[in-house]
Amino acid sequence: MESSKALFLAIFISAIAFHSRSVDANFVKSTYFSWGSHHSLITNNGKDLQLVLDRSSGSGIQTKKAFLFGSMEMQIKLVPGNSAGTVTAYYMSSTGDKHDEIDFEFLGNSSGQPYTIHTNIYTQGIGNREQQFHPWFDPTADFHNYTIHWNPTTVVWYVDSLPIRVFRNYQSEGIPYPNQQAMRAYSSLWNADEWATQGGRVKIDWNSSPFTASYRDFRARACKWNGPISASQCGSQTAANWWTSPAYNQLSYAKQGQMKWVRDNYMIYDYCQDTKRFNGQMPPECFKPQY
Repeated sequence: MESSKALFLAIFISAIAFHSRSVDANFVKSTYFSWGSHHSLITNNGKDLQLVLDRSSGSGIQTKKAFLFGSMEMQIKLVPGNSAGTVTAYYMSSTGDKHDEIDFEFLGNSSGQPYTIHTNIYTQGIGNREQQFHPWFDPTADFHNYTIHWNPTTVVWYVDSLPIRVFRNYQSEGIPYPNQQAMRAYSSLWNADEWATQGGRVKIDWNSSPFTASYRDFRARACKWNGPISASQCGSQTAANWWTSPAYNQLSYAKQGQMKWVRDNYMIYDYCQDTKRFNGQMPPECFKPQY
């Protein structure tokens, strides 16, 4: 197992190096604080962000604009040390009871224990599609790139350019897909010790606060929402809509191999394998190929 992991890490080194790539971004121009601005910081001419959690509150940002399809990238360095009970969330979401949502959530843990990368997707207000992974690196030692790629055919979650999960569009077969509602990008740092670490058994240690998550190089390469007409405009196959090109309709064989390595070695939970949870009535997408 260890030799296999080392081999694949060597093969993927060029892809993993992607996370250090510089991109143009400005948190002041693109986002605003939705809460906790009194103790959070934007520095370096708007290029760097720190979200803070302490006894007074957590904190969060959201994009000024909403989008339909494209790619959202963020480099994040997670809370170091004893992060038990904390959650750093990075996700896209619409609003309302029947909202769509695509999630990364990073569940903290006691010092020396790994983070959990928690992913989920909501369609028309219904989620319960969790998949979880342990990172194959220390997410607190350096910045890593987390990307949500979303187009009319697929949603893909990437970590340092490695795909870890795919959700395909089977709307024609009665499975809802997020393709009609504009979403904003959000990130937040908050206290979730009732559930986040070992099912809530390990609580947050306020003696370790303040907790800080660091961000840089936010990039929204996505179709800006301009009202209902955007549902067709953003999904049309044009040169400007690069996310609709055939290259993004399905993972390449190389990318499928990368994802298989991640899932074989680092996946710790898959809702599609949890027959007890669903009492044998598995969600219909679990029977469909996703990549």
